[in-house]
Amino acid sequence: MMPVANQSKQPRVTVTLAIFLLLAAAVLLPSSTVFGQQTYVSRFDTFVGYTFLDSPHVSLFENGLQYQFGVRPKTWYSLGFDYSFSTGNLTLTPNLLTTSLQQELGEELSIIAPSYPLSSLSIVSRSATQSFAAGPQLAYRHFSKITLFLRPDLGAIYERATPHPVGEIPILVVAQLAPSGYKTDWTIFGGFGGGVDFLFSKHVALRVQGDLVYNHLFSDLLKDGRITTRFSIGPCFNFGSNIRK
Repeated sequence: MMPVANQSKQPRVTVTLAIFLLLAAAVLLPSSTVFGQQTYVSRFDTFVGYTFLDSPHVSLFENGLQYQFGVRPKTWYSLGFDYSFSTGNLTLTPNLLTTSLQQELGEELSIIAPSYPLSSLSIVSRSATQSFAAGPQLAYRHFSKITLFLRPDLGAIYERATPHPVGEIPILVVAQLAPSGYKTDWTIFGGFGGGVDFLFSKHVALRVQGDLVYNHLFSDLLKDGRITTRFSIGPCFNFGSNIRK
């Protein structure tokens, strides 16, 4: 049961702008120590850090953690696994529902509560989202202290929404839409992503990355799919033998 969160968009704009500026700085960094190809590229890498998911169409913003593990067959590409978990509050409103469901609820309300317009319905929910992805990632290692990378995004996303209705009518609606007290769904997603590793040493880096994907969760309730942006930042650890040799 997904939907429209009553949150200011200013924090997400500020964070997104800061991350884009950081990525730009990585490319334009004037220090001469940046230039020169990397002489040490480890076989494996792992990452864990803060992440947020932003789905503007449904006004859903979630904070959480992201984990990645990768193996590098060659210096210019790797194969890996990606997992993220995030949570946030949202509010379901009628305009997000399928046309048939809006008509059905409107007819029911006209009978049991004629003075209660459908447009006034609002149900706060707690959302918990998990994403799972695996696949290749391309790396550009022309700079000694910076690695740039791009990847296709293909995976699955799972979401659990727990509504907290307030009032007699919202309670009745939730009992119809989510009889168990919560609603879950999963679907595939597709898109692309990329980012930058700031290399402090052969084994430690700061990773800043973003992804843009499309999915249509809760298609039995929601009339539209969503484009979701994910940004994350945190430490990356490189280990294993040097594959430059």
